[in-house]
Parts: sequence; C-alpha cells; structure tokens
Amino acid sequence: MENSFDKLVNEIKSCRDCRNIFGFEPNPVFSGNENSKILQISQAPSQNVHKTNKCFNDVSGKKLRNEWYQISDKDFYNDDNFYISAIGHCYPGKSSNGGDRKPPKHCADKWLWQEIKFVKSKIIILIGRYSAQYFFPKIEFPELIFNNQKIDDKLTIVLPHPSPLNQRWFKKYPEFETERLPEIRKIIHKVLYSQK
Repeated sequence: MENSFDKLVNEIKSCRDCRNIFGFEPNPVFSGNENSKILQISQAPSQNVHKTNKCFNDVSGKKLRNEWYQISDKDFYNDDNFYISAIGHCYPGKSSNGGDRKPPKHCADKWLWQEIKFVKSKIIILIGRYSAQYFFPKIEFPELIFNNQKIDDKLTIVLPHPSPLNQRWFKKYPEFETERLPEIRKIIHKVLYSQK
C-alpha cells in the first residue's frame, strides 16, 4: 500500500500545472527520500537537468559538490544523504534576457511545504537568492548567507548560487569562500559522516 510520502512524490512527478505557462511539457526533477539527512532547495532545475532528469547535473552542480561541499558525486546522489528539491520543480524555460525564467511561486506553495513536512532531514540548505527570499523575504541576502537561519525550528543554511554567472557576487564578498564556506562545509560533513 502506498504511503503518504510516496503518494506526494507521485503527485509531484505527474504535475503538469505549468504546461500553458512554459509552452512545453513540464518535467518535475527532484530526488531523495523521507529520511534524507539534508534537504536542499534551489530555484529550479536547469535546462541540462530537464534533459537528463538528474538534479544539479551541470557546471553549477559540479562546483557545489566538489568545491563547496567537497563530497563525492556518489555521496551527493545518495538518496539517504540529500533530498534535492526547488522552488520550481521543473525547468521554467529561458527568459528574454537569456537567463532562465523565474519559476512560478505557486509550485512551491503547492508542493514544497509538504516536502518540508515529510522529509526528516537534520538541516536545510537554500541555494540562491530566489529560494532564500521565498522563505525570508524581509532579510537581506548577505545577512542570510553569513548567519545560520531556521525553518520549522531546523538549522537552515543559505548559499549563493554556484553559477559561473555569479562571479560579481563572489568578488564583492570574498569572505564567503574564505570564512563562511569552511563553516558550512564543517556542518555538512558532520551531518553526513558523523556516526552519532
């Protein structure tokens, strides 16, 4: 018999609410299970993720896993380690300025809070300004990044997006990579590898 979490996963996978908004067939891409140690929430899947059905299967994902988290691809894609979701579960298409369109907020309103309720993660990681502002609309982005937050009384870490297009932000805040990132990495490694 299908449990409530499996039912939610199947409902998200079969969602096609945004077909008329996107102008192409939506493809929800997310992964993990209800016992994943870390719940990671970004803005939306990239075009490459849309095509390959593999979360963070792009340049940004490689930087996130290998440079920032300093973990193996095997550990990142282990469903017991990461539940990977987003404000928008589908690639939203290109905007007129060449970047990706912002995902429809109603996707998060409909699905994301249910995922947060079901996934018994130890911590939450938010990636990018858009996902951070969804949860913390009144706090400045740098303040969110340099201080730990809480969602549903759960330790929440905010990261800038690891996209190559974000170089200006990294240059403006060099202390992110020299000071804050080692702190975040220590937390992630403790969650993933501590035997306690």
